[in-house]
Amino acid sequence: MVAKLVDYDEQRNVKRREVLERKKAIEGVIRAASSLKDHLSCFPQFHHCHKNGLHIHLESGRGNKLSLHVKRYVQDLLKLNMEAPYGPEWPAEEKIKRREMVSEEARYIFVHEISNKDSIEVSEFMGKSRTCNCRGPIIGFVHYRFIMEEEVPVVYVYELQLEPRVQGKGLGKILMELVELIACENKMGAVVLTVQRANSPAMDFYIDKLRYRISAISPSKVDPLGSQKSYEILCKTFDHEARVILEAAAQDTAVNA
Repeated sequence: MVAKLVDYDEQRNVKRREVLERKKAIEGVIRAASSLKDHLSCFPQFHHCHKNGLHIHLESGRGNKLSLHVKRYVQDLLKLNMEAPYGPEWPAEEKIKRREMVSEEARYIFVHEISNKDSIEVSEFMGKSRTCNCRGPIIGFVHYRFIMEEEVPVVYVYELQLEPRVQGKGLGKILMELVELIACENKMGAVVLTVQRANSPAMDFYIDKLRYRISAISPSKVDPLGSQKSYEILCKTFDHEARVILEAAAQDTAVNA
């Protein structure tokens, strides 16, 4: 009996060490990804884009390095786009978002609109090692972070916001494709995000156009009262382990439908 207890304790200690080592490994991957100053540098093809009559320039940013002008822009665009979907929850949510947006962990990609005049300069620099100095007004951004979700390293998209006048022109798809590439480049298992259920256009965009799934960790999957929650957690996974953990319930639902 004593020998069995010793064996059990040893097995438990081995398991505990394995869990701690795995957690440290994931934290190391996240630290390495977060330490990079400019995730765009790996994808020069995204620095300048031309989509549906818009010339844009993308630029990286960090939450604790935002200028006062950019902070105000982010706050104003969040309010413009999100006050209606959040409804009465918005005043409390806005305070949370203002703290999140300036966090040291927050990473940004800003979309600058380039004038027709500057677009000529862009075309001259395309394919060359030099960089242009064009930088028009910001018309949108994506805010993302590298975190651990259910023991899976993921890119969590906190915000994807575009000015109403440039929505529906393919910019959101470009930004999400870039975020997915950044996730894969930095060995993340998935891209995860939260969407208000009342925001039907956003739900359709992620699920129908980008093929995201309602995650196994979303309230509607884990809580009998989850359908009463105002949001869903969506995900797109890139490896088997992430798929099992983050998509399992969503896949089961699809099979049983």
